[in-house]
Amino acid sequence: MKNVKMVVTAKDSGERLSETGSISLLHRGSGEVADVELDPSITYQNIVGFGGAFTEASAYTLSRVSEQKRAEVIRSYFDPIEGLGYSIGRVHIHSCDFALGNYTYVEDNDTELSTFDISHDHQWVLPLIKDAMKVKGDAFIMLASPWSPPAWMKTNGEMNNGGQLKEEYTQVWARYYTKFIEAYGKEGVPIWGITVQNEPAAVQTWDSCIYSAEEERDFIKNHLGPIMHQEGYEDVKILIWDHNRDIIVERASVVLSDPEAAKYVWGTGLHWYVSEEFENVGKVHDLFPDKHLLFTEGCQEGGVKLGEWFTGERYGRNMIGDLNNWTEGYLDWNIVLDQMGGPNHVGNYCDAPIIADTKTDTIHYNSSYYYIGHFSKYIAPGAVRIGQISKVDSLLSTAFLNPDGSIALVVMNETDEIQKATIGLGEGLLEAKLQPHSIITYIISK
Repeated sequence: MKNVKMVVTAKDSGERLSETGSISLLHRGSGEVADVELDPSITYQNIVGFGGAFTEASAYTLSRVSEQKRAEVIRSYFDPIEGLGYSIGRVHIHSCDFALGNYTYVEDNDTELSTFDISHDHQWVLPLIKDAMKVKGDAFIMLASPWSPPAWMKTNGEMNNGGQLKEEYTQVWARYYTKFIEAYGKEGVPIWGITVQNEPAAVQTWDSCIYSAEEERDFIKNHLGPIMHQEGYEDVKILIWDHNRDIIVERASVVLSDPEAAKYVWGTGLHWYVSEEFENVGKVHDLFPDKHLLFTEGCQEGGVKLGEWFTGERYGRNMIGDLNNWTEGYLDWNIVLDQMGGPNHVGNYCDAPIIADTKTDTIHYNSSYYYIGHFSKYIAPGAVRIGQISKVDSLLSTAFLNPDGSIALVVMNETDEIQKATIGLGEGLLEAKLQPHSIITYIISK
């Protein structure tokens, strides 16, 4: 029978992505039905990858610890063997809240974009990306997102506090994306995709810009899509929405129901704030099955939560919920933050899977780091989700067939009790036992 490797993270045992040995699938008796049945003959979406965001806050924080600690963090995420095996990344197009301040790549009122210059990113962001690429061994699937156009292009005259893109600058702003793609490409950082706007329905105290669904549709249809093609970037993916699940169905529907806009759109990006309505993600797939879904941002709000377990469980629960609803990859937000949960130029402090204390030169690994690893280390790019039927309400699970023929099954127990379940695969049976507040990845050999 097939060999099964177990990797365990449990709140009270001290196990953290710990390989706890191998077992063999038992031969199940005639008519014996498992609690969780896996069916590799039923397949769903392919996986793009897992990763996080190269924010200026993350890059600056890592510049303020020792070279040894900086290298440790990069290895912990991007090394395919020693680390989490991150394969995708996200970068902000000029400033976001997790930057040291508002900045753009052009001088004010330069409608020709002749002053376009990404030298600001050479200080911290690009060196971090390039060092991560070295550890990974090649380039990332890189997503780029703007938080706001330059202040002079907006109705409120500032990058923060919402506002909208002025109609007279739609063409200029669309060309700005292609300038960014070109500039990063010249630095050896190819851009795989862009989102139209980070969180287009939220007026934030930081860099933000509002689009209605119709405005996003028309910007893509009349400006961004055509200009991307004119400039030779038709292969760079365009993602819409890049915001929460609560109204994702109506927002995606307005854009994707318009054939002239939809022809330019690869898919829909989503965040986890506000709600865990995973079924809404699945509804977008059901309505537009030829389009894709990518989780583009999530983090624990409200500053650093060192040592807390609920943060890891939030990641695990959300990742399983979205993956079981056709999401093709998962991008965490800041890969690392300082002891305050920043820097953030408006004080919007958050948590990250790794916290780097710049005062003591200490690296802290949060529970979220390990929970993400249960997916990113064992579900490879190109893996396909397979069928599963679970009768166990107390356990969450998702399963993937990897390109090498192995199956990665992630099972999570959020309860205060030990949970037992049988897992069936063909003629084989596995007896699972999960400690309270634990997550296990089972790697079933080919």
